[in-house]
Amino acid sequence: MLKRRFETRIILMLMPGTRIVGGFCLFLLGIIVLSSCEKFSGSQEIPAYLSIDSISIYSDYSTQGSASHNVTDAWVYVDGQLIGAFEMPAKFPVLQSGTHKVTVLAGIKKNGISATRTAYDFYAPINYNMKFGMDSVTRMKTIRTTYATSASFMWKEDFEGSSISLDSTNRSTVPVKTTPEGSPLTIEGLHSAIMITDTAHDFAEAQSHTDYVIPIATVYLEMNYNTNTILTVGVILTGAAAFIQLPIINLNPTNGKSKKIYIELTPALNYTTGIDHFRVYFGGFLDTGLTQGVMVIDNVKIVTSK
Repeated sequence: MLKRRFETRIILMLMPGTRIVGGFCLFLLGIIVLSSCEKFSGSQEIPAYLSIDSISIYSDYSTQGSASHNVTDAWVYVDGQLIGAFEMPAKFPVLQSGTHKVTVLAGIKKNGISATRTAYDFYAPINYNMKFGMDSVTRMKTIRTTYATSASFMWKEDFEGSSISLDSTNRSTVPVKTTPEGSPLTIEGLHSAIMITDTAHDFAEAQSHTDYVIPIATVYLEMNYNTNTILTVGVILTGAAAFIQLPIINLNPTNGKSKKIYIELTPALNYTTGIDHFRVYFGGFLDTGLTQGVMVIDNVKIVTSK
C-alpha cells in the first residue's frame, strides 16, 4: 500500500469577526489544515482554476459621488460557500466541475491596515454562472461592481461647488480652502480641500458642517488624501449634555501620492452612552522639521445602510 505524506500549514484567526487575508489565500474556518499528497492511492480530484486581475468600481456621480476606490482583494464564493479571500491579481484552484454560481465581493483594507482586510458591505456582490473544467483556467480579468442598493450616503463632498460643507474650527490657526483650478495638488476634478500650516500657524482643523444622527448600523468614512504631515481623522460626538472629540486614526505622510482609505466609524460612534449626533473632523499640527504642512482631502463620503 502506498503511504501518504502530508505537508501541513496552519492559519490562525484574530478576534471574532475580524477577516484577514494572509499571503495567497485565507479560509475563514478558525484553524485550517491544508494538505497536499506527494503520493496517493485511488483517485484524486483535479481542480479547475479561476483568475481575477482586479475589481473596478463605477458609480452614479450625482447620487454616489466619485468612483475612486482602493479594492485590493476578491472574496470568492461558489454556490454560496466561501472559497477564500485573495489579494489581486490572483489565480486559485476551485474543486468544482460543471456550471456553478460564483459570487465575488470587493475587499478592502479597513482603516488602511493590511491585517484587517474585509469584504466591503457597501459594494454590490458580483454574480456569474460559470462553467468549470478540470485543469482549465477561467480568466475573469477586470470585473466591475458599484455601490449596493442598500448603501446610504449621509455626507458626500467633492469640493467642486461654490461652497463646501467643511468648516474650519475655532481652534484652527489656518482656514480650510479649495485648491485653485489647475493646481497639481488637486486629487480629482477641479478642486480638493486643502489646509496649509507653517511655523507661525502650526495647527489646522476642519469639521463637517452638519451634525449627523448616529445610525443603528455600520458606518464608514471614505476619503482620498495627500499629506506631507500627520493627518488626524476623528469624530466629534454630542448629546444632550455631552461633547467628546475622539480621534480615530493618524494618517502618515503619503510622499506626494494621493491615497484612498475606508475608515470604520462604528466603534467610535458607540463609544459611550448619551450621544446621539456626530461630526467628522480632520486636522493636525505641523510636523517637526517641516516649514510647511500641506493636507489635501477629496471625495469625502459617510456611508451607512438604508
